[in-house]
Amino acid sequence: MTPTTPVRRELLLAGGGHAHLGVLRDLVRHGVPPGLRVTLLAREAAAIYSGMLPGLIAGRFTVDDCLVDLPRLVRAAGARFIRAEACGLDRDAQHLLLAGDRPPMRYDLLSLNLGAEPVLVPGAAEHALPLRPFGRFLPRWEALLAQVAKASRPLRLLVVGAGAAGVEVALALHRRLGPRAAIGLLATGGEVLPSNSPAARRLAHRALIRAGIALHGGEAARVEPGTVLCAEGGRLEFDAALWATGAAPAPWFRDAGLALCPRGFLAVDATLRSIGDARVFAAGDCATVLEHPRERAGVFAVRQGPPLAANLRRVLAGEPPRPFRPQRRYLALVTSGADRAMAFHGSLAAEGGWALRLKDRIDRRWIAMHAAMRPMARRPAPVDPAPMRCGGCGAKLPPAVLARVLARLPRGGAVPLGLAAPDDAALLRPPGAGQLMVQTVDMFRAFVDDPWLFGRIAANHALGDLAAMGATPRAALAIAALPPAAEAVLEADLLAMLRGAQDVLAAAGAELVGGHSAEGLEPMLGFALTGEVTEGRALRRADLRPGDVLVLTKGLGTGALLAAAMQGGGRAAWTEAAYEAMQRTPFPAARILGAHGATACTDVTGFGLLNHLAEMLEASGVAAALDPHAVPALAGAAEVLAAGARSTLHPANAAAAGPRLGGGWAAVPPAQLGLLLDPQTAGGLLAGVPAAAAADCLAALRRCGNPDAAAIGVVRPGLPGISPEPGAGG
Repeated sequence: MTPTTPVRRELLLAGGGHAHLGVLRDLVRHGVPPGLRVTLLAREAAAIYSGMLPGLIAGRFTVDDCLVDLPRLVRAAGARFIRAEACGLDRDAQHLLLAGDRPPMRYDLLSLNLGAEPVLVPGAAEHALPLRPFGRFLPRWEALLAQVAKASRPLRLLVVGAGAAGVEVALALHRRLGPRAAIGLLATGGEVLPSNSPAARRLAHRALIRAGIALHGGEAARVEPGTVLCAEGGRLEFDAALWATGAAPAPWFRDAGLALCPRGFLAVDATLRSIGDARVFAAGDCATVLEHPRERAGVFAVRQGPPLAANLRRVLAGEPPRPFRPQRRYLALVTSGADRAMAFHGSLAAEGGWALRLKDRIDRRWIAMHAAMRPMARRPAPVDPAPMRCGGCGAKLPPAVLARVLARLPRGGAVPLGLAAPDDAALLRPPGAGQLMVQTVDMFRAFVDDPWLFGRIAANHALGDLAAMGATPRAALAIAALPPAAEAVLEADLLAMLRGAQDVLAAAGAELVGGHSAEGLEPMLGFALTGEVTEGRALRRADLRPGDVLVLTKGLGTGALLAAAMQGGGRAAWTEAAYEAMQRTPFPAARILGAHGATACTDVTGFGLLNHLAEMLEASGVAAALDPHAVPALAGAAEVLAAGARSTLHPANAAAAGPRLGGGWAAVPPAQLGLLLDPQTAGGLLAGVPAAAAADCLAALRRCGNPDAAAIGVVRPGLPGISPEPGAGG
């Protein structure tokens, strides 16, 4: 998001739960107030609609059917999306602490909608399959399906927990697996649906009997491999156990300094504001409304969305929040068969096809409502009343901001003078005897909301030039630009960018020794890098030889995937996979290429594969045959290219490549050709490897974290040019 007025305050929405989806819908409809920056922080980029999880298990829905694409919804709301996990709170500093090596996120107003953790007994996390969080459940569920498919006998599946979720999951397993699984349900005291009416329990019992699901009475006390040990002394053997017990608060709540209810959840008043901290709100399963305690069900989180959004707006406008009274009863719909569902409301219970049709309509409408969200046309934001911003050195970031950021960055010590003792310039030692100094520079504007992630990718992209030459990085100077904002906002963003970059640089052996910062219309980050290489050992573009196999270490498609995401297309999983690829360091691949006798190398970046290969051919005075089918693509790249997604640099790349292409390219499908022209950010290395070493080189690359490494062509004698040839390169 590029704000039209400087950011002065920050609203941080931590968690992608149902209540925060309501806040985002409100922002889509009414817009973000001028001067406010809204950030959604979530552990996963896609939020599952919890009511559809049993349908996914049953095979009624695909994964995509059940997910809300959070970055797409956030973009429609005019907010930022950051994928990270909260792990603590510093109330005095107004910082939300994040897991991993990430710096904290600041806030002026914080809303927590983090869901709940499963109630686990010892061994359950290691030997059972908890239903939440969904991002961890899904790969293990898919592995279980594969295990069932390969099994020579019916597998013993045990569902632990006999509330509505446990009952529905057990019935869903029966529908999906049928005779391939023997399903059991472990219920404390042997009773299902303990929070529901007797009529509901009778219906559920009949549904379980009809499906042949064995009901076991007991309370799980411990899980060992293949066995649940019950508190009463019993043992239940299983091949897989699905954990569907109740909700527990996040462990870090205990040390957050916020008021808690007796069970350890966040205590809030009827306005959904934290008891004792007016800057914090909470909703959904992570919170308890002390005046109106309710069970932890998705319907209550959904209903909290509109009042939460309204109260956040009121507080930001300097008005008091208003209390909200939730409903006492609600309609619960539990799928009980291929053509029916159970409906519970208070003391009433019924079952039939009508209930399944109603549930299906509600579920699909929820997902469709969020998928259809698009930014709404609004009046232009008011012009910032602050004086016109200066240029020159008057556009530098404030000295106090720089001082605080530098004080929070880790200090290196490998250079004589750097961040440990800042001066007008850094002092570096010259390379040793037989070493040459290597220098390069790279810079681009932000394409991702997360400044920490942007810093990591920007550093990795800049390092690609040194990796391609076989050089070792030693020092880096950063050039950073940020839009005008309150000093606290500038400090947080600059720190996040530089910390992300510094981690990548340090892992590659480079020390961040200084840099320059300035105001800009949007975030930008670049690096001037200094490295060294043994004289006579530098890999250059100009040394390709006929017979060399062309090896590419990473899949292509970052440009098209990012373009699709900006246009509201693609899938969150595809974009996240592209971000992961862009963070993959090139140095292990560079070392493997060198060890296998690579003759020439370059990194594939903004000009696309065809143009970077053409530069190598022109410098070497040779031609190449390229197999378009062998070129690896990142997940989703082929789909978004086929749908017409193209980077803004794509037409220029196509124009530059045209004269360099030989005959036969007219037969290559447009989407496939588009992949070869797609501009890459932090792309892979393209190298010529002697044919005798190519197979071993590829095997080594794949072993060291480059699963999509591929032989894509072969160097031929002749005038520089690229011809398509199926099977070229082996």
